[in-house]
Amino acid sequence: MTGSTEHSTTPAACCDAGADPAPAAPRLWTVDEHLADVLSAVGPLPAIELQLLDAQGCRLDEDVVADGDLPPFDNSSMDGYALRTADTTGATDAYPSVLSVVGDIAAGAGELPRVGPGQAARIMTGAPLPPGARAVAPVEWTDGGTGTGVAAAAMTAPVPDEEVRVLRPVADGAHIRRRGSDVAAGTKVLEAGTRLGPTQLGLLAAIGRATVKVRPRPRVVVLSTGSELVQPGEPVGPGQIADSNSFTLTAAAQEAGAIAYRVGAVPDDADRLRAVLEDQLGRADLIVTSGGVSVGAYDVVKEVFETYGGMDFRKLRMQPGKPQGFGRIGGASGVPLLALPGNPVSAYISFELFVRPVIRTMLGAADVHRPVVRALCPTALRSPAGRRQFLRGRYSAADGTVEPVGGAESHLVGALARADCLITVPEDVTDLPAGSAVDVVLLDS
Repeated sequence: MTGSTEHSTTPAACCDAGADPAPAAPRLWTVDEHLADVLSAVGPLPAIELQLLDAQGCRLDEDVVADGDLPPFDNSSMDGYALRTADTTGATDAYPSVLSVVGDIAAGAGELPRVGPGQAARIMTGAPLPPGARAVAPVEWTDGGTGTGVAAAAMTAPVPDEEVRVLRPVADGAHIRRRGSDVAAGTKVLEAGTRLGPTQLGLLAAIGRATVKVRPRPRVVVLSTGSELVQPGEPVGPGQIADSNSFTLTAAAQEAGAIAYRVGAVPDDADRLRAVLEDQLGRADLIVTSGGVSVGAYDVVKEVFETYGGMDFRKLRMQPGKPQGFGRIGGASGVPLLALPGNPVSAYISFELFVRPVIRTMLGAADVHRPVVRALCPTALRSPAGRRQFLRGRYSAADGTVEPVGGAESHLVGALARADCLITVPEDVTDLPAGSAVDVVLLDS
């Protein structure tokens, strides 16, 4: 036996026979790498045709062109009298123009009287302008047909064969809403990608659209995991805490534009978690969980999710929020799932950085990220090496400064509720002197 030959210095020879090589250290992902990986796996939801009110909050998947004019006809913008302007030249309180009233025109009227010389027609706001009329005299510019010559405050009931006294000249075209003055036929009124709010829906209705093609709002199911969680309002026993994450994340998903369903807290029981997931998959475009993604002995989330395949649990170079999970339940065509840490601040910051952009992408929004500005921080900051730190802060647009709120710990929900931004400290920076410029993620924009 030639021991010197057998005991070589190759890596295999340095291990005991049959022993597995030492596992490689897990990869640490950067925030940008993880975000890019997540966003590469999702896209806008398929477009659907919806009734107008069902489309609120969605984004158009088509340009909308008006088929007709808006207003569709010349109409009065005032209660008053439709008349020929030449008949009011030189009219005053002392020498009014006296005109014969040939009819009354209400909004929605079909048959219209013709207005000839020396004539007028009583007209209501929104009613079509009769033929022959060139303008509308507001009722306050007349005596309202009372025969007193005194300016009227409002229209009175119709009186057959009445006369009206006009107390001042009326300019040609006065108080008339011209056909097409708001929107002309063939005009593009809304562009694809526009978010549909109350005014946009009103415009669609005004031009006669009953349905519209949109990217639907994603349905997001939110659940927390942990046997220590109890519902707010219930007694909190030893070792227990109220479930706040499911409320925070559900509200955040709604604010981002999703239709969010809060499932609540699921105990650390693999069978129970699996049953909840199976029950929710049918109504979810996206599932968001919090808790159970670290290395604890009772973290069953990874155990359950990994049975579906397509899930990846990783560690990021960030604080807070180092452990993250992402994948699809049911393979490449399944429902995307983001598993966030359980600490409240970690969960919320992870949502803002990763989940919100996913929701915005599913919506088809162009602005998937929160705005970022530069600001001066009067307070010196410290950050762990190799981690991108996200501190909570209060931003002042007036003087371009930002102040930290609370500490860096990931359980400080009181400080989180007072913050309106995140202060970003890069991975390669450990100390920032007072007065340094920092990137600030605005949370209220």
